[in-house]
Amino acid sequence: MEGEEHSGLRLIGKLPVAQCPQFFHKVIDGVCGRAQPRFQDYGNIWSLREWLEVLEDSATFFKNSIGTDVNADEASNGLNGLSAEHQEIILKCLKSRKPEIEEAVVEKACAMSSAYLQDFDWQLKLALSSDKLSALQMPLVNLDLDIAKNGSVTPVSVEMNKEELQNLIHSLEAANKVVLQLK
Repeated sequence: MEGEEHSGLRLIGKLPVAQCPQFFHKVIDGVCGRAQPRFQDYGNIWSLREWLEVLEDSATFFKNSIGTDVNADEASNGLNGLSAEHQEIILKCLKSRKPEIEEAVVEKACAMSSAYLQDFDWQLKLALSSDKLSALQMPLVNLDLDIAKNGSVTPVSVEMNKEELQNLIHSLEAANKVVLQLK
């Protein structure tokens, strides 16, 4: 948790100590699948870029800390550079909500392992449904997915244009990052 990859944790120092408990409990709520803190409530403290870093790195800190002893130096290693008050509040929030965080992370991992992509097939074709559309020559992708969940396989067929395909690729890359964080 050191270095540039978790610079959002250092930005927590901008947050007034009095607002820390509310903020971190909201971050933990987000980890647990409930409403997370909103930028509009903290936009006067962090820029949007900083906000995204703070939110992501704080959530990652809590998820990664479930395997450590709350009082151990391991949990506070990622908090170097923060004031003692900030560190104390973060560790208190972690200690009080650790079972809940652990349950949410395990539940999310189980859900991901129970539904998975079994097979896929794709085709590229040109949309030629009318004389006006044929002049557009808009490429489309047909993506056939077999989704396995609880022992049954459900086929899903999706037709996408180039923009929709790019959005799908970005979403899959983001999902892959989450899966790699859970490992």
